[in-house]
Amino acid sequence: MSTENEGTSVPPAPSAPPVPVESPAASAQPAAPTAPIPAVPAGTPEHEPAHTAPAYASAGSPGPDTPQGSGSAPDASWPPPPPATPTYADSGAAGVGSYADGGAGGAGSGWGAGYPPPAPKPRSGRGGLVAAILVAALVAGGLGGGLGYTLAKNNDDGNSTTVAASDSGGSVKRDAGTIAGVADKALPSTVTIEAESSSGEGGTGTGFVFDTQGHIVTNNHVVAEAVDGGKLTATFPDGKKYDAEVVGHAAGYDVAVIKLENAPSNLKPLTLGDSDKVAVGDSTIAIGAPFGLSNTVTTGIISAKNRPVASSDGTGSNASYMSALQTDASINPGNSGGPLLDAQGNVIGINSAIQSTSNGGLGGTAQSGSIGLGFAIPINQAKYVAQQLIKNGEPVYAKIGASVSTEDTTDGAKIVDQATSGSDAVEAGGPADKAGLKPGDVITKLDNTVIDSGPTLIGEIWTHQPGDKVKITYTRGGQTQTVDLTLGSRVGDS
Repeated sequence: MSTENEGTSVPPAPSAPPVPVESPAASAQPAAPTAPIPAVPAGTPEHEPAHTAPAYASAGSPGPDTPQGSGSAPDASWPPPPPATPTYADSGAAGVGSYADGGAGGAGSGWGAGYPPPAPKPRSGRGGLVAAILVAALVAGGLGGGLGYTLAKNNDDGNSTTVAASDSGGSVKRDAGTIAGVADKALPSTVTIEAESSSGEGGTGTGFVFDTQGHIVTNNHVVAEAVDGGKLTATFPDGKKYDAEVVGHAAGYDVAVIKLENAPSNLKPLTLGDSDKVAVGDSTIAIGAPFGLSNTVTTGIISAKNRPVASSDGTGSNASYMSALQTDASINPGNSGGPLLDAQGNVIGINSAIQSTSNGGLGGTAQSGSIGLGFAIPINQAKYVAQQLIKNGEPVYAKIGASVSTEDTTDGAKIVDQATSGSDAVEAGGPADKAGLKPGDVITKLDNTVIDSGPTLIGEIWTHQPGDKVKITYTRGGQTQTVDLTLGSRVGDS
């Protein structure tokens, strides 16, 4: 499935954000990654934290160097194909304040003469009687109330049993396990990120505190504008704003780490959960800045796990693949990079993409919003990526060393005859080669996960780390075989 990233650019919010943060200006699409990335299947959803929407990774399109119809893609571990159409969900915002019918007609408008008003019916004595009775009832009610108050007041000798109502509802206690309790604890550790390119273009997304040293985790497409000579700021809910710099970014994973300059000493990192233990139906809480409305909290459930998603920023250069957590919590452009929490307040994912309507709403091309299909990068994967970026400044990807087709199919991931770069489809001496895989083989399972396409295989491989041992099930000449394979590694996005 492909979707839109709801990432960066957002027009000024219709009303002031809940904190003293300037409404983000409308932004352009996020900047292209440092190196070209293979295409994403047509109809790809968009990234959500910078603005765009996701789609299933089963569809694909040829790479830039591949002839039309070739259906081949780069190495299953990398590079994925450049996105075809989807865009980050924060690439724009839907219009506000328009009537559904385009306007309201005024008196005396055209379209011929109006029908004459019906003749008034003769008044009957009964109507007047009913009105008189109503008035009398109201007057009597007022009179009775006044008499009752007077009698009670005159008979109040200090021993009255009259009980006065309290003018206060009393104190309200919100336990830590409630949604309000979780939000109260998590909000101080989230930030609204504003990224601006050297040309002045940019947008808004979200991030959360990763450690006490000032590292903030977010989406790659949220900060892409500021990677090369741009400006980056992070604003906390209390209004304190800090300049920041990009420590590292991974376009394929759609994860980035920034660091606050002169970070405060009282930072409280959010607790990371275990995304492998998440179950369908678990409660979710999302925090972000949808359409520039900072510190917005929404709720939902885990709708599905291991959802194969290929998303892009719509520029044809930034593609990411994930085996995502699907949630129906309301996620919109500007939520990208924000935390997806469980009922205990543990981070279980990073909100990254949404599936949305293609036209952006009622008859327009503006950026569309949530339809209840949001996708988050599992935190177990994001944690590993963030640690690598902090340590090395570059991402490390697991790979099998074979190029697979990205054409739309449900049969599996087919190893192509030749990679789009002109190199061999099976890397000599690589993991696939050592396992005996050959061009033409169709991979149908990785461990117990069914593989229906090349993008699905890529997303599933990237949930693992280099050195992990996996079982590959494939078909060759109508025969099904299973082999053990040790994943290799590739450093960087190029």
